[in-house]
Amino acid sequence: MAIREKEAFVKRSSTLRALPIIALLLLVMTIDADTLVLRDGRRVQGQLYAVQNGVIDFQEVQTGRMLRLSREEVTSIDFGRIDRNEPAYPQTQAGRPRGLRERQIMVVANVQWSDTGIDVQSGQNVYFGAAGEIRWGANRRAGPNGEENSPNNPSRPMPNRAGASLIGRVGDSKDYFFVGDDRGAIRMRSAGRLYLGINDDYLQDNNGYFRVIVYY
Repeated sequence: MAIREKEAFVKRSSTLRALPIIALLLLVMTIDADTLVLRDGRRVQGQLYAVQNGVIDFQEVQTGRMLRLSREEVTSIDFGRIDRNEPAYPQTQAGRPRGLRERQIMVVANVQWSDTGIDVQSGQNVYFGAAGEIRWGANRRAGPNGEENSPNNPSRPMPNRAGASLIGRVGDSKDYFFVGDDRGAIRMRSAGRLYLGINDDYLQDNNGYFRVIVYY
C-alpha cells in the first residue's frame, strides 16, 4: 500500500473511531440536561438559565443556542442533573422521620422568593435536600451554602449569611432562616406558606437554579 493511501486509511479509521466517542458525549450531555416541554409537542434539551417577567431563558444542549420563550409556550420543565459527579439529590440524613410528605421545588436564582406550595405550622420540623449551582454576578458561582468566605452585606435578606445561599421564610415575615445544604431538621418559628429564596440583594444578573426536596 502506498504511503499516501496508508495516510488516508489512518485518517478514515481515526474518524470512524471518534464517531462513537462523540455520540457518547452527546448522550451523556442529553442525560444530564433539563428538558423543556413546549405546547406544540416539542421537547428541547439543555439548561434552564433564568425565569423572569414571564420569560424563560433556556440554552439548547446540542447547538448552544439561547432560547427566550414566554411561559405560555411552555407546559413543563423536567430537571436533569447539573453535575455528572454530583448525586441527583444529597444522601438522606439518618434520623429524618419516615412517612413525611415531600415536594420538589425549583428555586430560580433571579427570583427573590419561590412559593413551595406548602403550608407549615409553628413548631413543625421541616427537612430540606438541596442541590445544584447558580451563577450570580460576574464569574461567581455558588451551591446552596452560598459563596465561601462571603463578606457581611447589610443589603441582603440575611446580612450575616453567605451571598447566594439558599434561605427561607414563612408567610410575609422577615424572620428569614438559613437552609443551605443542611439536611437536619429546621423548626418553623411561625405558621403560614413556606417560601424559598436566594440570599442576594441584586438578582437581575443571576441565572441557574437550586433543586430542593422539602420533607414536611
